[in-house]
Amino acid sequence: MTGDLLVREQSPTTRPRLPAPGQLDVWLVRRPRLDATTELLDLSDLSDAERRRTASFVRPTDGVTYACAHVALRRLLGAYLELPPRNVPFVRQPCPGCAEPHGRPAVAHPDPPVHFSLAHSHGMAVVAVCRTVVGADVERLPRAETVEVCTPSLHPGEQAELEPLDTEERRAAFGRVWTRKEAYLKALGTGLSRDPAQDYLGADPHRRPAGWTLLDLHCGPRHNAAVAVRGGPPERVAVRWLPAASLSADGSVDLDADGTTPRASDRGA
Repeated sequence: MTGDLLVREQSPTTRPRLPAPGQLDVWLVRRPRLDATTELLDLSDLSDAERRRTASFVRPTDGVTYACAHVALRRLLGAYLELPPRNVPFVRQPCPGCAEPHGRPAVAHPDPPVHFSLAHSHGMAVVAVCRTVVGADVERLPRAETVEVCTPSLHPGEQAELEPLDTEERRAAFGRVWTRKEAYLKALGTGLSRDPAQDYLGADPHRRPAGWTLLDLHCGPRHNAAVAVRGGPPERVAVRWLPAASLSADGSVDLDADGTTPRASDRGA
């Protein structure tokens, strides 16, 4: 039924406003202040399961970040597919390792008209949308203790790059490596069930996995973010902030909002 719904919505009279081939759309979402959230955030677009998940977080800030991310995802995909946000149908792709349905999230359709990836962390969310397989990640800048504990799990080439850096440089470099790695593993559909040491996602783009483009995102002073796209570098990368008002009961998404195209050196390919 969900597949039929999307096919029907792709008729000539209601053609979805999908990204053009070769275009990557990235939307950045910042959590509103908690004192403004009750009036601003509209949860009616979420599924029952998403609302239960929102209420399950011990820290209210984490629940609000989760809700903002998922409201943004549904409204963005609804705008691209010309569907009501609550009616956007989701499915899990088969896991590459075991073929069970807990792999990469996707729009429920035999041939998805658009691919997406969602990530959120400590008040920030990233939604990446394009016509090919994509993975996104965002993380708060790591503490020195986190870098110390996690560095041994990285690829030997990544460890070698981090070793000569001072503490602050190492924190920044580790954050970039880790978000690239998580974005890539999400695009594969394995997540961290795949050994983080298996793939090199360090500073040298020529050593990274063949057939993928890695893009570092600039999303403020407190977070690192990255996107992995299957294939060569996108012809156009539009990075946009989603206004907080877009998450309200009366809000809407403007897919034509101006975006920025990162420098070629940021693309990592």
